[in-house]
Amino acid sequence: MASTPRALPTATAVGAPAVALSPAAVVPDSASAALDELLQGNRRYATGRARRSRAAAPRPFAVVLGCVDAAAAPELVFDQGLGDLLSIRTAGQVLDEAVLASLQYGVQELRVPLVVVLGHEGCGAVAATLGRLRTGAAVPGHLELLAEQITPAALRTRALPGDWAEHTMRAQTVWARDAIRADCAFAGASVVAARFDAGSGLVSLLP
Repeated sequence: MASTPRALPTATAVGAPAVALSPAAVVPDSASAALDELLQGNRRYATGRARRSRAAAPRPFAVVLGCVDAAAAPELVFDQGLGDLLSIRTAGQVLDEAVLASLQYGVQELRVPLVVVLGHEGCGAVAATLGRLRTGAAVPGHLELLAEQITPAALRTRALPGDWAEHTMRAQTVWARDAIRADCAFAGASVVAARFDAGSGLVSLLP
């Protein structure tokens, strides 16, 4: 059954009153429109002007791969309603077959045009990996998968000045983005990397 189109929401400038969505708003149908909507929603979230009433989307317009210990869920960070995003969360944005299959489901079956890999400051998975690299402690059980994927990013950034954990988180987020981009299963989708700052509430895109 065809879904009823929804009217495109008017962009809300930072500092402007929040605009209520009608139950008939249209889902962004391109990667650039989807990314613009996410960043506008994040500005509303960061400035405390999130919209309180949202209609459920007929389908998600973006896939967000975030971290399990992030301070807020992607729907809150980007000020989106239930169903607007296909949210997948793993510690340190680590990829495995189940995660990749879920991403592919969003891109190929749901025709989602945008994938966002969302890292965040103070990542616990990164901190745990760095702690074991410093001490040489064994990695127990399933945590070995996290260490195996995050360690290369840690080693690449170890000599950089500044915060090793921050450098590692950024490198890991960009690596996951690049791995998804290089996979033919996601051809046609735009894949970006971003960083969420819990202190300011803002999301910034990573190069």
